[in-house]
Amino acid sequence: MARNPRYDILFEPVKIGPVTAPNRFYQVPHASGMTNSLPRVRAAFRGTKAEGGWGVVCSGYCSIHPSSDDTPLPFARLWNDDDIRSHALATDAIHEHGALAGVELWHGGCAVMNRTSRIAPLSPSGISWASTHVGFMSNIHSRAMDKHDIRELISWQVGGARRAREAGYDIVYVYAGMGYLPYEFLLPDYNQRDDEYGGSIENRVRLVRQMIEATKDAVGTDCAVALRISVEELSKRPGTSLETEAHEVVSLLKDVPDLWDVKMDSSPTDCGPSRFAEEGSHEPVVNFVKTLTDAPVVGVGRFTSPDAMVSQVRRGVLDLIGAARPSIADPFLPSKIEQGREDEIRECIGCNICIASWHDCVPIRCTQNPTVGEEWRRGWHPERIAPKGSDARALVIGAGPAGLECARALGARGYDVTLADEKSEFGGRLLFEAKLPGLSAWMRVRDYRLGQLHNMANVELYKESALTADDALTFGFHHIVTATGGKWTRDLWKEAEVPGDALRHAKVFTPNNIETGVELAGKVAVFDFDFYYMGGVLAEKLARDGCDVTYVTPAGYASAWSIMSNELPLVHRRLRDLGVDIETLRRVTAFDGDMLSLADVYTGERFEHACDNLVIVGLRRPNDELARDLFARRDEWRDHGVMSVTAIGDAHAPGAIAHAVHSGRSYAEGLDQAPNVVPYKLDEPFASIVE
Repeated sequence: MARNPRYDILFEPVKIGPVTAPNRFYQVPHASGMTNSLPRVRAAFRGTKAEGGWGVVCSGYCSIHPSSDDTPLPFARLWNDDDIRSHALATDAIHEHGALAGVELWHGGCAVMNRTSRIAPLSPSGISWASTHVGFMSNIHSRAMDKHDIRELISWQVGGARRAREAGYDIVYVYAGMGYLPYEFLLPDYNQRDDEYGGSIENRVRLVRQMIEATKDAVGTDCAVALRISVEELSKRPGTSLETEAHEVVSLLKDVPDLWDVKMDSSPTDCGPSRFAEEGSHEPVVNFVKTLTDAPVVGVGRFTSPDAMVSQVRRGVLDLIGAARPSIADPFLPSKIEQGREDEIRECIGCNICIASWHDCVPIRCTQNPTVGEEWRRGWHPERIAPKGSDARALVIGAGPAGLECARALGARGYDVTLADEKSEFGGRLLFEAKLPGLSAWMRVRDYRLGQLHNMANVELYKESALTADDALTFGFHHIVTATGGKWTRDLWKEAEVPGDALRHAKVFTPNNIETGVELAGKVAVFDFDFYYMGGVLAEKLARDGCDVTYVTPAGYASAWSIMSNELPLVHRRLRDLGVDIETLRRVTAFDGDMLSLADVYTGERFEHACDNLVIVGLRRPNDELARDLFARRDEWRDHGVMSVTAIGDAHAPGAIAHAVHSGRSYAEGLDQAPNVVPYKLDEPFASIVE
């Protein structure tokens, strides 16, 4: 199909200093969890995006010196020749498809703990970041930099820039954002110096200017130099000569960098989940930058709509459409727009499971795109899959996230597939969850896959088809896949920090009861030890429905695990705004229909709470009755031509939607393939042995 002419502007080249981006699609720097320890995994991941049409593909944050050590979080580095070799794999993979490669050189300042290097963190004035996230806490404080330290920092930036050029990068960054060291010099909260680097905005911007100028000298005419800067906090501070300090910083540096990469200050606002931030949410904060500089500007906003992208360019907000999460969800987003296939874009749902993976210190994963991180180690590709290995026919029972992805991938391989579900609508758990407050974008998981399935002649879809083991065995399929989901239990949380002792009472409910239409009223307690989104979003729903809601959890926060996905502060604000009472470090011990009994998880102190209804959001178990029935009749399989029965997704082990989708893809990739003892290739870093 031909490209829609109204999107032509997105495919115009953009000059960035001495280099030219082939189009306006710019994969901004983002952490991937694929560092120098996984050079081939990283190269394939970034190279796939270049293959998919991104005109610029950047690295994640890349340390310039051991005093910028983010261990155990997976950061890249450019410290020595082995690091150059490691990065060259990625730049070669990016250049192979005609894209520019960018590197985000980074010094974390007092925002890193230097756990491995054990070097005291650096800061402008000895003021440390006081994070409330245990992963970022430290009992060592930063030290104030003197003039020698500043000269050293600039020399580290220069060394990193020279190594970046040698590794093949086309765009080299100075990173003054997100609380990192150059950014710390911009804000008086951190910078209380009384020399030429502190005080006035002109002084506070001096270090950033010197780093950009030194970087330009280091790379010469081979590379462009970009400034990545957070402007959210600076925009809140009145300027002395211009509207805000953000305006003044941009004005003072307007002609210095070749590219402005503008962003927010903290992860919850910079990478806002769709539950709390719409597409293009950065615009009100960053839209002034292009009015003050002639250099091109790139920014993000979880852009998935080409019309929204065009609007940003035509209205003079951005020159380049930046993306992190959308480029993960669909590395081929630009190519699909260019080929007139924008209806096939695998749109980011903004769940932030990618960010949570980085916080987990592993290669990132994606709910929409199960091939992320698997490009090299398993050989998976977001748009291609190996042809079928036999003429076997497959029956997939259950059309939730796992079943949909399994059927789609099997169909793409060329197998004859039947997908059956007992409900009148496909989607499984998504049918309920996407109707909860803020989660409507999650239905994209279903819609993308159904769109693909409807175009496959070798796939048959059956709704309202509840199947028994007899049905499955006698239909003549060679492979049976049960993707029947999971169910919530009424188990309580015990002192040993394990679920158990189901609470049985007519006024005790689970999310499944809410899903089936049970309406609650009066005083409702939500007891959450699932710790992810469900407890918090149900409390929000019930409060919006008019209930008097108390949220109870044995954790120290509401939706405690959502700190990993950048949602935690936003959840707390939302619940407080809705009048939800939050009781942390409490466990439910009993409920009689009128009074809820609680105990402090550490002291055992007892509390009573008047309550009309209790919703328990804790343990989930597989809906595996069908699978167990089929396995119990294993002796009959051969008589019916059945070669395998496999449970996938929540029916195998309940988890996040990302786990279910990956499970579906994994089954489809492995069908008719010889099993490996180690299911994926093991990457190795480049490292010289130094005595």
